[in-house]
Amino acid sequence: MKKTDVIIIGAGPVGLFAVHQLGIKGLKAIVIDNLDKAGGQCIELYPDKPIYDIPAVPECTGEDLTKRLIEQIKPFKTELFLNERVDEVRPENDNWIVKTNKNNEFFAPNIIIAGGVGSFEPRKLTLKEAEKFENKSIFYSIRNKEDFKNKNISIFGGGDSALDWALELSKFSNITLIHRRNEFRGAAHTLAQIKKLEKEGKVHIKTPCQIHSIEGDEKIKSITIKFDDGKKEKIKTDIILGFFGLIMKLGPIAEWGLNMDKKTIEVNAENFETNKKGIFAAGDICFYPGKLKLILSGFHEVALASVECFKRARPNEKYRFEFTTSSKTIKDRLGKK
Repeated sequence: MKKTDVIIIGAGPVGLFAVHQLGIKGLKAIVIDNLDKAGGQCIELYPDKPIYDIPAVPECTGEDLTKRLIEQIKPFKTELFLNERVDEVRPENDNWIVKTNKNNEFFAPNIIIAGGVGSFEPRKLTLKEAEKFENKSIFYSIRNKEDFKNKNISIFGGGDSALDWALELSKFSNITLIHRRNEFRGAAHTLAQIKKLEKEGKVHIKTPCQIHSIEGDEKIKSITIKFDDGKKEKIKTDIILGFFGLIMKLGPIAEWGLNMDKKTIEVNAENFETNKKGIFAAGDICFYPGKLKLILSGFHEVALASVECFKRARPNEKYRFEFTTSSKTIKDRLGKK
């Protein structure tokens, strides 16, 4: 059994930043994630998609952000247990024992659940013929936008992902944006840019309609969409991108006795502790009044949770807040002169 100060469940941006906040306080952590790489949704769903709301970073991709966070925590030499799922959490006195599906056991006074929205998978097209084209001509996420250059692309969806990728890919491909409603749910600013491109003939918008059929053998040649009034239209298509949202699955977390609000974990807004002493939740998986599902909100949440983790892990030491600009102790931990 491996002993540590904090067990972090989830290796997304919030989980990685938790390592940093704990590390500068002198706490050791281990990280467990059921994906095969660090980065969470940023890597799994939009590694190449621009992110604009990270403070002091005007623009970066999900992959860029992950790389920077990993670089930031290098001084702490934290062990990451990837491709591994937490199956059991049980109390022992004032500590917690965590067991994984690979029979690894960890012992710590603190657990931080930073598992995003739990395990997730994209909602897919319901047409039976769609399955044979998956990962060939039909995709539900983009890992490398270079693969989508000079193509006829039909994008389905009405949220931010659909709008963002329509805008980005229109720089070098022919885009048709298709949604089952006339109204889009994405950011108004992005939609305004899309409407401008529509007027210029660079993006074609089709609403309200849904996919009716797919034509092609090994690769897609065209699709047929059906409007709400019954009218059908054939569209030349090389690639279908579907952004219908995610199916969220909390998995074993739902059985740990935590207070839940729908599919999120209730926490207090003081230190983001759950109803179980020593178990904290941060990022998209937690809920409290006024919660915003932003990466920067998760960074704030683990910063405050790390203070309470210190108090539990070092009950005989007084916590002293120090600015990273002036603390010699913090600089020593980071290997800075």
